[in-house]
Amino acid sequence: MTPPLRRAVSVHDDASGPADSASGPSADTPLPAVARWPVPIGTAARLSGISPKMLRHYEALGLLGAVTRTDGNYRQYGQADVHTLRFIRRARDMGFSLDAITELVGLWHNRRRSSAAVKRIAQRHHDELAQRIAALQAMQRSLDTLLCHCPGDDRPDCPILDDLGHA
Repeated sequence: MTPPLRRAVSVHDDASGPADSASGPSADTPLPAVARWPVPIGTAARLSGISPKMLRHYEALGLLGAVTRTDGNYRQYGQADVHTLRFIRRARDMGFSLDAITELVGLWHNRRRSSAAVKRIAQRHHDELAQRIAALQAMQRSLDTLLCHCPGDDRPDCPILDDLGHA
């Protein structure tokens, strides 16, 4: 028998939330059928592709709002919670920082948002990625040069170590 639930007020109770949004992460990947909602933490983690530990961390950061609890204080997650977790996972997969994800989740839940606010966050992340890619490419070019100059034989002389030693 399932323990009775205590309903917590949640940001997902608003009908204008992400569960009815076609732009949410579930638009192209619907949630698998679940016998009964809400679901315990293990099921929510499995459905969202996030570990239970990370799920608790995101909850502690306030990314999920208030989560329903049983009388025994076990977490119970609704479909909107799992959609939000999938959104977070997708944003993490794209390399967004937790600060940016917090902003994006807030905008995703806000039906009065401007797409300009979302685009600013995405553009900032894009620019940071471009800088990191350029730095990685510069490192790769340096290593290419060093590899070309290293004979890779049994002698102890090594241009790679010489270069690293001149920092």
